[in-house]
Amino acid sequence: MAHGSQGHDHSHGAGHVHGSTDKKRVLVAACLTAGFMVVEALGGLFTGSLALLADAGHMLADCIALGLAWYAFHLAGRPATVRLTYGFGRVKTLVAYTNGIAIFAIALWIIYEAWERLLTPAPVLGGPMLVVAIAGLLVNIGSFFVLHGGDRDSLNMRGAILHVLGDLLGSAAAIIAALVILATGWTPIDPILSVLVSLLILSTAWSLMREAAHVLLEGVPASLDRDLIARDIEGTVKGVREVHHMHVWSLDGSSNMATLHACLNDGVDAHKTVSAIKKRLAAEHGIAHATVEPEFGHCADSHDGHDGEHDHAHDAAPHHGHHH
Repeated sequence: MAHGSQGHDHSHGAGHVHGSTDKKRVLVAACLTAGFMVVEALGGLFTGSLALLADAGHMLADCIALGLAWYAFHLAGRPATVRLTYGFGRVKTLVAYTNGIAIFAIALWIIYEAWERLLTPAPVLGGPMLVVAIAGLLVNIGSFFVLHGGDRDSLNMRGAILHVLGDLLGSAAAIIAALVILATGWTPIDPILSVLVSLLILSTAWSLMREAAHVLLEGVPASLDRDLIARDIEGTVKGVREVHHMHVWSLDGSSNMATLHACLNDGVDAHKTVSAIKKRLAAEHGIAHATVEPEFGHCADSHDGHDGEHDHAHDAAPHHGHHH
C-alpha cells in the first residue's frame, strides 16, 4: 500500500529512546543466553537429561532470535530511503513473526524427542542435572529482568521476552525433574516435563505469530476501532460532514497510522480543519501520523463524479453506514 505522506513530521522521539535502550537490553540478554547455552548443552549430554538438552535447544534458538531482534532494532534506527519510504520499522514485526515460527519448530521437536524417550527410557544423572538446571534458571531470570524493563508494546521485545520465558520455564522444569529423579529414580518425569513446557511455549508462540501477522496484514490495531474513530471526528471536528475511505494500521505494533477522506462543509477552511482532525487523532486515539484528504462536494474517487450508492473499488475497508 502506498500512502502518500504530504510533508508530515514524524514525532518519534519517545520511540527512538525506547529503541536504543531495548537494543542494549536485547544484546545483554543475547550474550547471557549464548554463554550459558554451551554449559547447558554439555550438561545435558553428560547427564543424559532431555530436559536440559531441550532447554539448551531453546537457548540456541534464543541466541539466534535475540541476535535477529537486536539487528531489527539496529535496522529500525536507519532513516527511510527512496525505495523504503517508511524506513525499516517493520523489520521488527517480521522478526517477531519469524521468532514465533522458530519457537513452534523447536517445541514440536522436543515433543517428538520426549515421545522417543518415553518409549525407550534412558538413564539420567540427577545430581549434576540439578546443578546445571539451577545455574540455568539464575541466568534466565537475569535475562528476563533485563528484557522486562523494555517497551512492552513492541512486538519485537515481546518476541525476545517470550524466548527467554521459554528458557526460564525449561530450567524450572529441569530442576523439578532432577529433584524427582534424585528422590525416586523415576526418569520418565524428564521427558514428561519437557512436553509440558513445550505445550506452554506453543500457545504463547501462536499468540505472538497471530499479532505479528495482523500487523503485517495492516489490520486495525486491537486497541482502536476505525468506525468509532471516524464517527468521533464527524462529531467533534467542526466543518466535517463525513469521513470515509478510512484505513487505520500499525507500522510495528506500536506506531499507529491512518489515511482518510474528510468531506467538508462548503466555506470551511480546509487547512484548519485538516489540522484539527490530525490533532484529534493524535490526542484522543494515539495516531501520530495521518494523511487526510479534504473534499468538497463529490469524492474525488467516486465513479463518474457521482457519489450515490457506489462502493469505491479500491477501498479495502467497508464503510460504516455512509453513502457517498
